[in-house]
Amino acid sequence: MSRLFSLARPVLHALDPETAHNLTIATLNSGVLQAGAVPADVRLQVNCMGLDFPNPLGLAAGFDKNAEVPDAMLGQGFGFVEIGSVTPRPQNGNDRPRLFRLPEDNAVINRMGFNNDGHARVFDRLAERGDRGGIVGVNLGANKDSDDRIADYALGAAAFNRLASYITVNISSPNTPGLRALQSRGELETLIGRVRDAVIAAAAEDGRQAPLVLKIAPDLVEDELTDIATVCLDMKVDAVIVSNTTISRPPLKSKHAQEAGGLSGAPLFRLSTVQLARMHAMTDGKLVLIGAGGIASAEDAWQKLRAGASLLQLYSALVYQGPQLVADILQGLSNRLDEHGFSGLRQVTGSGRQEWIDGGPRP
Repeated sequence: MSRLFSLARPVLHALDPETAHNLTIATLNSGVLQAGAVPADVRLQVNCMGLDFPNPLGLAAGFDKNAEVPDAMLGQGFGFVEIGSVTPRPQNGNDRPRLFRLPEDNAVINRMGFNNDGHARVFDRLAERGDRGGIVGVNLGANKDSDDRIADYALGAAAFNRLASYITVNISSPNTPGLRALQSRGELETLIGRVRDAVIAAAAEDGRQAPLVLKIAPDLVEDELTDIATVCLDMKVDAVIVSNTTISRPPLKSKHAQEAGGLSGAPLFRLSTVQLARMHAMTDGKLVLIGAGGIASAEDAWQKLRAGASLLQLYSALVYQGPQLVADILQGLSNRLDEHGFSGLRQVTGSGRQEWIDGGPRP
């Protein structure tokens, strides 16, 4: 797999990023790519949100927006896959170009704008999976022109409750104007309440209630983060993803550095990990946290766990390193458990929280 990607990468990177991504999805959908060997280490198993994860490394939303290749990506060794973001009605998203590689920075900027096929088509694809198993979460968004964005999330929760291993409420994308305002305390309480009611109502018919996850931005100040922590604990949200892309611009080398949109990849790592540690402290470790933002190595993954994550997600690093990264990270985590004499990841989660609150290890 590593050799195949090394051959394909120059071709893919010669193409427009979105065209290259669509080609990757088509290739995965064809079934011609075989999964590489992934370490099977019971110490990497994680039980949380009522789910048994074979390992903590997940594929973040944005890669498989329309649930076209969840099983192919599970086959690459991911412990779970999150599809979406999905909106009630199909949506074209923002005008192209809207996706930019920043190779000098190992980063990506996107302003996709929730382009997706809509609830109905994505639901049908997930339903076709039948009993294949694997943990597949559904990330929900709101239509750009919606009169009631909270209603959009409630509709999605009701629609996907039966099929989604868990449901993520994504109110942190910077590419839908006004969406991040739903992170304010009053709006968030209303949002979580209506989404929770929708899931409970659906559960009466579906026979199960999907866990509820919230995805937040990394650009929140102390008071905002505190409000979110309080609401999530009070309203019994099952997990929080820390974090989405950032609208900040640290020093970057690429010619695309000032493109509008959300920045992901290596430059996001420190910011998102500090926020992760702060959220772990604010919730006293009582809330499951999913660490996302800039993971590109086993050491990055280890540090996210130390900061407070129980689970992990990545996407942007695949652009530069390919699917072999999954096996490399999982093997690296196993090696670190050996080095520290730990019997599982629970001993790691939050163990370096204060170091990260203080800014993290210095290069």
